[in-house]
Amino acid sequence: MTYLLDTHAFLWVLNVPEVLPALVQSIVKDRSVTLLISIATPWEMAIKVASGKLDAADILDDFEGAATRGGFAVLETTVRQVIRGGRLPFHHRDPFDRLLAAQASDLRVPLLGRDKVFDSYGVQRIWD
Repeated sequence: MTYLLDTHAFLWVLNVPEVLPALVQSIVKDRSVTLLISIATPWEMAIKVASGKLDAADILDDFEGAATRGGFAVLETTVRQVIRGGRLPFHHRDPFDRLLAAQASDLRVPLLGRDKVFDSYGVQRIWD
């Protein structure tokens, strides 16, 4: 099975996995699954680090290494996914979450994340 992680889920897996719901913990510990990180994740993190909202410069300095060590694959974004994200209804204005919703929908994979706005896009979300 393949899963796409929201940015906060990725950060929590790396830094505080014990705060993840039990189901999510079992998924990320299962080495038979594929865990995807959107290319939007390091972009979102970089903006938040630059604005002082996130302390994760150490992860950004070696993002690909951190992703590899954590067992994640970085998902490149396609033009189709970007357009799809831009055309989604404005249930949510966050461009990163809109892209994640488009990618999860396009790839037909569940998204690991707590933000219930993904539900309004018809994305299968796993958290609770």
